Amino acid sequence: MQARPLDWTALTLVVIGAINWGLIGFFKFDLVATLFGGMDSLVSRIVYALVGLAGLYCITLYAKIGNTQSTN
Repeated sequence: MQARPLDWTALTLVVIGAINWGLIGFFKFDLVATLFGGMDSLVSRIVYALVGLAGLYCITLYAKIGNTQSTN
C-alpha cells in the first residue's frame, strides 16, 4: 500500500485525537481545550472537527489494507 500525504495527515490527526481522548479518560484533562482556549473556542472546535473528519477518512484505510492483503 502506497501511503499518500493525506493518509499520513489523517492518521496523525487520529493519533492526536486518540491521545486527547486517553488523557480525558484517564486524567479528566482535555489537552486540545487547554492549548487552544477551552472547548468552545473557535480553534478548538476546528481541531475537533478536523480530528473527526480524519477519523471518517481513515475508514477508507480498511479497504486499502484489504486490497493490499488480497493481492499478496
